[in-house]
Amino acid sequence: MGELWFGGKIYTMEKPNEQVEAVLTQDGIILAAGKEEEIRDAYSSTIATEHNLKGNVLYPGFVDSHLHIIGHGEKLMRLDLSQMTSVSEMKQALKNYASNLPEGEWLIGEGWNENLWDDPEVPHKHELDAISTKHPIMLTRVCRHALLANSHAIELAGVTEQSVDPQGGKIVRDDHDYMTGYFLDTAQELIKEAMPEFKQGYLERAIRLSVQDLWKNGIVGGHTEDMNYYGGFFKTHQAYLNTINGDQLKFRVHLLVHHGVVDEMIDLGHSYKTGTEFVEFGAMKIFADGAIGGRTAWLSEDYTDDKGNQGMPIHEDENLIQLVKRARQYNLPIAVHTIGDQAVEAVLEAIQEHPPTSPDLRDRIIHAQFLREDLIEELQKVNAIIDIQPTFVSSDFPWVIERIGEERLPYAYAWKTLLDKGIPCAGGSDAPIEEINPLMGIRAAVLRKADSDGKVYGEDQQLSMFEAVSLYTTGSAYAIGEEDKRGKVEAGYLADFTVLDKDLFAITPEEIASANVVQTVVSGDIVYKN
Repeated sequence: MGELWFGGKIYTMEKPNEQVEAVLTQDGIILAAGKEEEIRDAYSSTIATEHNLKGNVLYPGFVDSHLHIIGHGEKLMRLDLSQMTSVSEMKQALKNYASNLPEGEWLIGEGWNENLWDDPEVPHKHELDAISTKHPIMLTRVCRHALLANSHAIELAGVTEQSVDPQGGKIVRDDHDYMTGYFLDTAQELIKEAMPEFKQGYLERAIRLSVQDLWKNGIVGGHTEDMNYYGGFFKTHQAYLNTINGDQLKFRVHLLVHHGVVDEMIDLGHSYKTGTEFVEFGAMKIFADGAIGGRTAWLSEDYTDDKGNQGMPIHEDENLIQLVKRARQYNLPIAVHTIGDQAVEAVLEAIQEHPPTSPDLRDRIIHAQFLREDLIEELQKVNAIIDIQPTFVSSDFPWVIERIGEERLPYAYAWKTLLDKGIPCAGGSDAPIEEINPLMGIRAAVLRKADSDGKVYGEDQQLSMFEAVSLYTTGSAYAIGEEDKRGKVEAGYLADFTVLDKDLFAITPEEIASANVVQTVVSGDIVYKN
């Protein structure tokens, strides 16, 4: 039977300021949206349940277009270092945590960020050894493109002073050519491979905790990338199926599939967009470069604060092209992590050499933080969307200026330019790297104000409120070719809603942070209620 939603503002997101008075849903689908009286008259025999919004505001359900669902759950389970403002605070937290940890068990910390510290020096492994020699220690940097390890972890991993850097990675060494315990990009795997195998229950708990937290933040779905890190494709996929089964948990998961396990996906009979109602497969994920924080993002010119360093490609050019070719053989779009402009250029060349096999397959360029005018012109020629993370502006400035210099700023985080040029964008958080709350992303896209100094960076790139909200509604739907059934409040669309206590289109951008999620609705069911 039908359910009527009324009594508040309801935004369709079809165009700016368009509202309806009521929405009728049935079996997870919107039957009608329009004037309340007309819907009541036309569907009087259908309406069985009524939901009075009591003056609150209903939007199409917010979808995070780029995050790591299991990683976000791990952040909730592990020692969170992301808010610590000094190395001494971090060390004390590690000592306290180690004191309650059984001897020999790994001490794992998440999200440290030296740019938040008064002295932004990356700690040495000897400092971790002073905390504990009885526990292997592995501390993931906020960008997840670098980690710190103590000597015990390094020994377990079999890494020695004679070990060489893997392609796309670096074992950082001091002036005397000794390891410091800092591992960048693909070199991280040297340490991670020594860690105990992830148990099925661990993965399912991480997914469950993550989804429950996503609901609290008004998020009805997410495009996630975590199929290659937790014991293989089958094990991770099964954890999702066991957890998000449409019964205890309803949440729309779109799984990007890392190129390292895509063959297994195909061998098991899966393909693009196959799956269940709530868990489906997406594009093949590739990493083209690293991160700006660790100076491994691949730039066309030197880092301003590190002359002679332009970052590094994860793959040699020919290998990257072969990966794209393999995706096309499987009729898959690609989703490529590209932060630096040189990485974007390499990916565009690969796409142009091996374009998608169908117009319905949209490639995804993830991050694209640093561009050039010529690259924007090339982006207009390909069938690709840009996955942006608006809170990168609020967290990266002003320190990022030290990395790239003032002259590269006009094409840094240039989202307004992209949208004005007709290049589609979708909005995400990259959680657990950034905060999961989409309201923080919307605020960052509109204000472009840094958290650290409160200044606005790139005022000409500020988005309108409608553009910002669209990133998480119509933008996320378009990214996966579902713009005809998701992202709007319209007949025939999925009954996924985010209900807030504030009208984002009637308040100032500064007030966005004070908005609260009242309800999160997936497939017509209230999965979270504040």
